[in-house]
Amino acid sequence: MMRRPGKSNADDPSARERILVAAEALFAELGFDATPTSRIAAAAGVPKGLVHYYFQRKQDLLGALVERLPDEHIEPAGVVVPGDVAASLRRLVAELDARNRASTLLSHLLWREADTHPSVKEALQARFNTVTDQVRAVIVAASTAHLPLVDVDTASGLLALAVSYRHSVARHGESDDVSGTETMDREVDFIASALTRQLDANRQLTSPERETRGS
Repeated sequence: MMRRPGKSNADDPSARERILVAAEALFAELGFDATPTSRIAAAAGVPKGLVHYYFQRKQDLLGALVERLPDEHIEPAGVVVPGDVAASLRRLVAELDARNRASTLLSHLLWREADTHPSVKEALQARFNTVTDQVRAVIVAASTAHLPLVDVDTASGLLALAVSYRHSVARHGESDDVSGTETMDREVDFIASALTRQLDANRQLTSPERETRGS
């Protein structure tokens, strides 16, 4: 039978945090499956029983680490430049990058473990959907005219994929490299220009109809 940790250990508010910090570092270094809870306990400076007191299963540690990822909800009003889709999307991506910067290692290890842990995969899918919805909202808010929904959805999905991939491979400091930022800027400009070209094409198609009605 597992002995319960002493009252002083269980009441230590910093113990759970130390366990999670140790788990994050060891999972990133060794992988989830190769990291025993005894090693996590040793790195955190707590008895092994305290790890199981807070997290009954090692899988529960991953669930708790997912909750430590930064909030990705950003109000469109804070990033939208009216009439400039590209500038608005660049500001959105910059804000998402800034929030991810404090947890690049955690983000990387969770994306790595998602293939073998369905709960992590579901959580990351939900975060991807949030980013997609935010890209869509920014495009709509920044556009000066109505864009076809199918084009907005396609553009939103493409940029969300690019952002998610960027965060999944990021390590400490790597998300700040100039080439990565320039690559993302080119992708944003490409998506924005594609939407603009489609909008111009739609206007050209409707112009003859308006001229016919006016004559």
